[in-house]
Amino acid sequence: MSVVPAEVLPGSALDAEEPAAWAAELGPRARLWPSLAAVYRAQLSRARVARIPLLFVATFQSIGILIMMRGVVDGGSQAESVVAGSAVLVVAFVALNLLAQYFGQLRATGGLDHYATLPVPPTAVVLGAAGAYASFTLPGTFVTAAFGCVLFGLPLTNLWMLLAVVPLAGAALSGLGAALGLLAPRPELATVLGQLGMSAALLLGVLPPERMPGFVQFARDLLPSTYGVEAYTRTFSAHPDWAVVAADLAVCAGVGVFSLAVATWAYRRAAVR
Repeated sequence: MSVVPAEVLPGSALDAEEPAAWAAELGPRARLWPSLAAVYRAQLSRARVARIPLLFVATFQSIGILIMMRGVVDGGSQAESVVAGSAVLVVAFVALNLLAQYFGQLRATGGLDHYATLPVPPTAVVLGAAGAYASFTLPGTFVTAAFGCVLFGLPLTNLWMLLAVVPLAGAALSGLGAALGLLAPRPELATVLGQLGMSAALLLGVLPPERMPGFVQFARDLLPSTYGVEAYTRTFSAHPDWAVVAADLAVCAGVGVFSLAVATWAYRRAAVR
């Protein structure tokens, strides 16, 4: 019996050109922005079911805090801090509390396995979910800020500044909330961590900083949303220092990039376990 080398057989699996042919049949890798848009639309339709309760609860609690603080703070710089902090608190309620719960449940129920099978980058999953949840906070933030300005007699001139503050502060807080949910070993712990984060945003973001002790002011500087609150607070001045406002927003954007990077790392870590 003669032996014929496998390399000379037609259609052989060892054909030198076969790997290239198989590689040509594979589709191109998914790009970030189309994947991000697809995940955002999917998450937006999912979160739309709960948009009315979400907007009502987040906005109502911030307005309630404004009314409560009206009996403590009369006006001036303290009122400006209260109004700015209450407006950003609407974002913190969703980004820290609800997003931590969502990713905690997603990890516990095996939902990450579904996203792991899709040809989308991990960054698109984190950014898409965070952006969808944060999109519902913009109306409530404007309502809260306008109500606070009327309540404390502050100008409404620079209310448009929230169009920059909300996305940047939302990105920073969303990354932190997603990381808490993905790193927590159990969904119950993710819920607790999200609520603790929102409580920190409430105490450190709404209360006037000059009334805080030194170590609490240091903790306030570590909170990602603080710089968004500071940026909006400075716009209440008759002649705002826009360079300082831009610097605060730049710091908030930098913290947002870092926190979202941590959330992406936490997603990869949770998806392969």
